[in-house]
Amino acid sequence: MRQLDLVVIVVYLVAIAVIGLRLAGRQRTSKDYFVGESGMPWWTVSFSVVATETSVLTVISVPGGAYSGQGFGNVELALGYVVGRVVVATVLIPLYKRGGFVSAYQYLGTRFGLRLQGLASVTFVFTRLLAEGVRLFASAIPIKLLLDEFGVHTSYRVIIIVLTVITVVYTYLGGIKAVIWTDAIQMGLYLGGAVLAIAVLSAHVGGAGYARALHAGQFRLFDTDFALAHILTSPFALPTAILGGAIFAMASHGSDQLIVQRILATRSLRDGQKAMIASGVFVTFQFAAFSLVGALLWSYNQGKSFQELGLSSSDNLYPDFILHGLPVVISGLLVAGILGAAMGSLSSALNSMSNSTVADIIHSFFRTTPSEAFLLKLARVMTLVWAALMAVFACAFSAGTGNVYLTGLTIAGYTYGALLGAFLLGRVVRRANETDSIVAFLVTVAVMTYIVREVKIDVTTAGATVPTAIAAQWLVPIGVVATLVVGGLMSLSHRAPESPVPPEVRVDDDEPGPGDGRVTTATHRN
Repeated sequence: MRQLDLVVIVVYLVAIAVIGLRLAGRQRTSKDYFVGESGMPWWTVSFSVVATETSVLTVISVPGGAYSGQGFGNVELALGYVVGRVVVATVLIPLYKRGGFVSAYQYLGTRFGLRLQGLASVTFVFTRLLAEGVRLFASAIPIKLLLDEFGVHTSYRVIIIVLTVITVVYTYLGGIKAVIWTDAIQMGLYLGGAVLAIAVLSAHVGGAGYARALHAGQFRLFDTDFALAHILTSPFALPTAILGGAIFAMASHGSDQLIVQRILATRSLRDGQKAMIASGVFVTFQFAAFSLVGALLWSYNQGKSFQELGLSSSDNLYPDFILHGLPVVISGLLVAGILGAAMGSLSSALNSMSNSTVADIIHSFFRTTPSEAFLLKLARVMTLVWAALMAVFACAFSAGTGNVYLTGLTIAGYTYGALLGAFLLGRVVRRANETDSIVAFLVTVAVMTYIVREVKIDVTTAGATVPTAIAAQWLVPIGVVATLVVGGLMSLSHRAPESPVPPEVRVDDDEPGPGDGRVTTATHRN
């Protein structure tokens, strides 16, 4: 019977590539390849944003975390993320849409100069290479376990290569349109799988099961422990989740090209703002659905520990239910949904890295504007280059040692504060020039590297004192403050530039931003 599940998975992998190419159409310009000529519906872009930030680890870890005592803490985190997205939609998206940009970092080039634009872009692509390479390997871990259950025994390397090849087919040919449409489909599949699991579990446990879970605290939403050490180290402490989460979302969704590129693909400023805010609502619903799966699994398994269930960790809980608690074909569809989560984040990363490389780095070396045919070809070549590098990096992890999950979670802490801080420096400190911004950026990365690697806070748990790292949500605010302080102090040592802030292109909120279809290069205004 497992052969039917395998057939479902294979059919899905082929179908998603074909559908992505059919919906994408043909690209004639680099802007079409990178932002779909800014003509994508806002709701598909919103779904794509959610799929981009959702990895396999999210799909399998949230139910396990809810089962093991986190309750609905991830929903609490999502509330902070919604606040941050509202700020991004109000403050930053108008800068990008009205400027007619295809890259978030073109604003930095316009405000400060090409050197900071290039520095920010290089930081983004290499940070993304590290983060997505780790994520790609981490995604292969549960997929290998699922395939082993089906009787398909293969290595991590083979899984990584197959996922990369299939994903790069529609990403290379279809550009951002293929990425956005396939992301939307993949989000529907893995989220629909969660809803189906909820229905099956609800039928098993009934109202009594919900009552048991509620009484046991499985539905707890807010963490109201206000001890300072807890606030600084726990991602679920209420101030950390709401305040820290909001600022973290401002960085991840306002200064990270991975997300900004999708918003730039919308038809107008208003559509971009709707897509950004709606993505926060959808993420909240998604976290609630996966958390509910975990709470119902707790009742379904009568609160047994993972060891009693014969599982090695909480991450095995949801996959184990998919394989043994659901009918054949249905389990195949949900495994396909897990594959979809991996492919969605991978395709988004490849297209955005190609975008930033061409628009922010390579293009700045040309004295004259290259032809559209050349830029489109270059964009596709860079997609292949980054796909190969990411697969090689992920395969290197499969042969190595170390906690890849922890590595993936901490990478953003090195650079997000400097990236968001650079944007805010351009908006807040009007006298800051290019030198101020570059020095502030580099100092912040150095400071955050020290904090992430060296700073620990003693936390007492069950009578034992454990040195604990600062919660990821606080790393971004610390980095932003460092950038603003260093850049602001340096700006006091010189006269203000004659034109510190470039004039914004004014367009009606319902009209697309300017642009002639080319990848534009920012001009130094200092």
